[in-house]
Amino acid sequence: MSNSIGFIGLGIMGGPMSVNLAAAGYDVAGYDVHRPALAQLTAAGGRACDRIADAVADADVVITMLPDSPQVEEVVLGEDGVLDNAKPGTLLIDMSTIRPETSRRVAALGSTRCLRVLDAPVSGGQQGAIDGTLSIMAGGEEKDFHAASGIFEVLGKTVVHVGPHGAGQTVKAANQLVVGGIYALVAEAIVLLEASGVDAGAGLEVLAGGLAGSRILELKRKSMVAREFQPGFRIDLHHKDMGIVLAAAREAEVALPVGALTAQLIGAARAQGDGGLDHSGLLRVVERLSGRG
Repeated sequence: MSNSIGFIGLGIMGGPMSVNLAAAGYDVAGYDVHRPALAQLTAAGGRACDRIADAVADADVVITMLPDSPQVEEVVLGEDGVLDNAKPGTLLIDMSTIRPETSRRVAALGSTRCLRVLDAPVSGGQQGAIDGTLSIMAGGEEKDFHAASGIFEVLGKTVVHVGPHGAGQTVKAANQLVVGGIYALVAEAIVLLEASGVDAGAGLEVLAGGLAGSRILELKRKSMVAREFQPGFRIDLHHKDMGIVLAAAREAEVALPVGALTAQLIGAARAQGDGGLDHSGLLRVVERLSGRG
């Protein structure tokens, strides 16, 4: 695999990911609609581009990290987008979190232009992107997954090929289902502990060391107790992701009762004006329901 990468979408996640690739020696050309986002990449030795075409025309690999399905469709499938400008044989790796059916459509249309396509959403949040310790769940052809292994090794710690096109997005939906549910339960635990006169910090420390332990308790218990909700992953985005979860459940014809309730709690947080907070801010909804907000 050559070292030429076009990277589109340099936000909270894409920015540090592109920087890590540049630091690893890849020739990274970046594009983002928000011009200030390019500064981080250029400071790391990457190149800023004014158009999608400039970022992808000479790239052997194109990575997209965008907010939702409409943005992926516009950037990849739209006029003067990736499909119109990438050379045949380019490997397109979409690392956004979008609907599985969108990933399958991108892969199908990409093949008509002789592009190889992977859907490879990530988990680990902003800190994981900065540290290069993301979990990466990839869907697509196994040979294309292996071709991308050097790039994935820079970006992530846990990298797994989970199945055909769209499978990566289904696994990511399951990830967001579990993460949202754990946040809701940790929030309820904090409210219960505090309302009972127990030190929530001490209580969660014990929980984190037992069977109830989780990555969320490890990383977020102190900030949640302190009500510090600086976004690493915004409630607005988790709300979008829960929509993907419920749509996937409908397509698979399965019932996700706890997931549906979690989606409603996250939707309530957004409706109450907390969409810009970290998803651990779900605590605020649980507090309000108990009259403690």
